[in-house]
Amino acid sequence: MSSAISTPAVTAEPEPPDTGAGDERHRLTALGGLAALSLDAMASVAYGPESIVLVLAAAGAYGLGFTLPVTVAIAVLLAVLVASYRQVIAAFPDGGGSYAVAKEHLGRRTALTAAASLVIDYILNVAVSVTAGVAALTSAVPGLYGDRVWLCLGVLALVTAVNLRGIAESARWFMAPTAVFVLSILAIIVVGLFRDAPASTEAAAGHASVLAENATAVGALLLLKAFAAGCSALTGVEAVANAVPLFRTPRVKRAQHTEVALGALLGVMLIGLAVLIGRFHLQPVEGVTVLAQLADASLGHGAAFYVVQFATVVLLGLAANTSFGGLPILLHLLARDNHLPHVFALRADRQVHRHGVLFLAVVSAVLLVGSGGDVNSLVPLFSIGVFVGFTICQVGMVRHWYLHRPDGWRWKAALNGFGTLLTGVAALVVTGTKFTEGAWGIVVALPLMVVLFEAIHRSYERIGERLELGRVPGAVTRRRSLVVVPVTAITRLTRDGLSAALSLGDEVMAVTVVHERAAAEALRRDWELWQPGVPLVEIPEAHRRLGPPIAAFVNRLGEEHAYDRLTVLIPEVEPAHWWQWALQNRRGAVIDRALRRSTDAVVCRLRMRM
Repeated sequence: MSSAISTPAVTAEPEPPDTGAGDERHRLTALGGLAALSLDAMASVAYGPESIVLVLAAAGAYGLGFTLPVTVAIAVLLAVLVASYRQVIAAFPDGGGSYAVAKEHLGRRTALTAAASLVIDYILNVAVSVTAGVAALTSAVPGLYGDRVWLCLGVLALVTAVNLRGIAESARWFMAPTAVFVLSILAIIVVGLFRDAPASTEAAAGHASVLAENATAVGALLLLKAFAAGCSALTGVEAVANAVPLFRTPRVKRAQHTEVALGALLGVMLIGLAVLIGRFHLQPVEGVTVLAQLADASLGHGAAFYVVQFATVVLLGLAANTSFGGLPILLHLLARDNHLPHVFALRADRQVHRHGVLFLAVVSAVLLVGSGGDVNSLVPLFSIGVFVGFTICQVGMVRHWYLHRPDGWRWKAALNGFGTLLTGVAALVVTGTKFTEGAWGIVVALPLMVVLFEAIHRSYERIGERLELGRVPGAVTRRRSLVVVPVTAITRLTRDGLSAALSLGDEVMAVTVVHERAAAEALRRDWELWQPGVPLVEIPEAHRRLGPPIAAFVNRLGEEHAYDRLTVLIPEVEPAHWWQWALQNRRGAVIDRALRRSTDAVVCRLRMRM
């Protein structure tokens, strides 16, 4: 057996970030980063073009003709965002994206607003991705529809378990599904461009068209709505900039390569699919996705069609992995700045921010259960937060160029200013069009989260004041102390507890709560025979309580002011196996709780490891 003393401590500074080489095996390569951090953006190809088509369908077949121009506008915004976040990666290599930019150039409150928007978006991304993947599965296998909540929780548990093994491990797991999906989309585009007519329309056969019978005119408002709806395909673009510390050395270059590759692939897929929508004169129908119709038209209704569908189901379900790569890093930075509990700054082995991963999993599970696994109840809330973050980041980068003024800073500032205009308009349009569908909840949640961040920060400031952080404390002085050791019998545990107490204080006193006179007399007799050199004090108690009598006794000692420091040392056994905890009498925990609740004594629990 060995013994160890554990004492509670308040730490006002979180674990510092790893500045050494670390274990590079558990960090990301550029290709691994594309697999681990791009799933959200890649999966949005499955619903981004469809969102545009569904809005333009209100103007009939003529409105669908604007699919390509709207998609090109989104691709322009994508290029602006990729260029911007490439600069963000270089300027803020510790990660954090829009939060880091705003903190540096726009003030604390704006930075916290950006952080709150990112936290909300990351959580919603997990819920939307998982429910969308399960919805695609239950569409193919209707018999599973009644179990969709359990399926959602199962997918979430899988992604969480993989991420608890490390971000590099998740990249290895998800590299194959990502590659299959990307190659499938590219195959649809390439084959479709060589076709003069659809290879098959079987997927849409028998399904009612959703084109409006009383078509509206194609006006600026309709185009803005289509643009804002299609911008859902841009969620996830910021994830690489948020997670730069997860990459292998040289981190900045690898992260920049990943960002550019992500933007290029996403842009090619979005524009390619938009071209095919116009080439095949595709019309949205009920119950069949636009992507499924495109796969049918390009590849035919054979094995290739089902490969695309299966790859889409898998990638939608796993797209939540983007959040597991980005959010824990953001929570780490917020905790480092004292805006979240410091536990989020701790890093386990394999470079895992375990508490951030578990927090994301728990909150997402609550959303999944609360929504009943219904993706339509979550989508109205999606993408609002990310556009708020985009806009704040763009404004911050404009100020960054103005303050630092490197070569060509005016062009860079103009690019970010143009991006600010585009993302700001998108944020306003998305919020306005979806306000009554649930977006009001995001509008309310953002300021509440900022208030929470600031309240936590004030709490840490008060703790820092009490601990005199940043100031040189007074001289170290010796204080007269008394260590009180609760005992019930004479055992090896009692001996080691008294031995530890003698090394901690000037005086040691053993106390025992007397419930039965015969047992007390036997203990006193054995004590006198043992002669440990420590007095034994009996505390009478008629109601068979344990903690309150010891707490009252300690308070009486404190009232005498004979000692500068009172310490209570509680010896207890620590089982060798987890299942043996059920065999413990929890005596130490009962005394500990009573002392902390009603005394100012220092409480130490001496655990004897079996």
